[in-house]
Amino acid sequence: MTMGMPANKTTVLAVIAAMASVGGPVCALAQAGTLAGGASAPASGAAGSAKASAKVHPTGLATWFGPGFYGQKTACGQTLTPAVIGVANRALPCGTLVKVSYKGHSLTVPVLDRGPYSRIGADWDLTAGAAVALEITDTVRVHTAVVGSAPNTPTLGSPPVPVTALLAGGASAG
Repeated sequence: MTMGMPANKTTVLAVIAAMASVGGPVCALAQAGTLAGGASAPASGAAGSAKASAKVHPTGLATWFGPGFYGQKTACGQTLTPAVIGVANRALPCGTLVKVSYKGHSLTVPVLDRGPYSRIGADWDLTAGAAVALEITDTVRVHTAVVGSAPNTPTLGSPPVPVTALLAGGASAG
């Protein structure tokens, strides 16, 4: 499976940095070439329940999903769009924050859906937005760690409202 990639990494980082600057349910932040976002890990170092974190292996096979599912609701209640950044996992609760690393890129994403249900034994199913940010175009092996949790809301993983809409009171400017 392949998907269209942006012209360069700088474009992705600029878009994500712009999203982070206005805040949002889970926003990604470009920092020193590494992507991160979401909530911070709990002070105790134990993220979520011991049962949930015990099911996460430090490496796993990741696929990505998107175009055929746009406009549909995830198992956790979000509407999937190309801009949604998240991951599907069969065992972790909705809202669990997972740091996913691949070839020098890292991104903290919320669990938004159940899956993957491919026959290849994948552990993770990234949204297209997360795959683009991590520069993943195919099935790959990733490093993962549960780092916290966020409240599961219908907008979890979605980009924030554009600044122009906030300034115009939600109406289009112009």
